[in-house]
Amino acid sequence: MTSLLSGMGQTISKKPEPIITAVVTVTERAAAKAKTILESKGHPDGMLRVFVVGGGCSGYQYGMSIAPAAEAEDQVIETDAGVRVVIDRESAPMISGAEIDYHEDLMKSGFTIYNPNATSSCACGSSFQTAGNPGTPRACS
Repeated sequence: MTSLLSGMGQTISKKPEPIITAVVTVTERAAAKAKTILESKGHPDGMLRVFVVGGGCSGYQYGMSIAPAAEAEDQVIETDAGVRVVIDRESAPMISGAEIDYHEDLMKSGFTIYNPNATSSCACGSSFQTAGNPGTPRACS
């Protein structure tokens, strides 16, 4: 926005950075498991925070935690089952369009994120890279 002030030249104000809306799908299985976890941990009204951090064997890795409340710039997605998923502003562009599911079998159980923004990932299943944001890979552990 440019405006002229009496006796001064032009004043230019910085445009705010756009907020990218992360549209994330949560399967019924994942919502049911999240609800069970929140209740068992004493947070029946809590939220499932999903985030992306630097690290992992491909450059970025997913994380999840229990959030008692949303922060100012968080996006909150409510599932049909009433579970709320919170995503921070920095993570939103990297997981927008992703699907969060929950799998349980004899070999492994846990949340899985199917991310259309991931251009490559590691065998661990929780580490990935995106186009234009390669991150800094670390050795698999």
